[in-house]
Amino acid sequence: MITRPRFAKGTFMDTTTAKGHIFTMLDVDGDGVISRQEYLTRPERAAAALGRDAADPLVSAARSAHERVFASMDANGDGRVTFEEYAAWAGGDAFDEVCRRALGALFDLADADGDGTLGRAEFTRLRAALGNSADNAAKAFEALDTDGDGRIDRDEYLASIRGFVTDGASPMAEALHDRAGSPA
Repeated sequence: MITRPRFAKGTFMDTTTAKGHIFTMLDVDGDGVISRQEYLTRPERAAAALGRDAADPLVSAARSAHERVFASMDANGDGRVTFEEYAAWAGGDAFDEVCRRALGALFDLADADGDGTLGRAEFTRLRAALGNSADNAAKAFEALDTDGDGRIDRDEYLASIRGFVTDGASPMAEALHDRAGSPA
């Protein structure tokens, strides 16, 4: 089982621990592996929470992007990703090659007006669909909304996730992990 230690505000987490947080969130049933089924249900969970129909082209794009991510991280092709596989795979290259597109597609599902930003309610619904508490999602929104305009830009959202995976630092992830046991 992956433990999720707390970390002090403004500090870095080692990348193995950061990857452990993400792995634990993706391992929905907690059995120590990310199954193909678990991973590929993310777009459907997000779509349902965000009021998108399964036939929506944005849902199809998210599904396709997630299929590419899973194929990329499942090194031995057995339909199950262990933490060791995930930790070896996850990083800047994987993020840039496949994860950015999949996470961006989820962001797009939440972006109801298609303006490239999320308001607090959209952001909270997206993060709740991905397993975060509403309280932690609100804190994460505040951490990302540095200019106080009430909007989160797609690029800053993706940069924050990339920073967590590659450097163990992210104002959004810090807020999402405010309580031990809260997914990222």
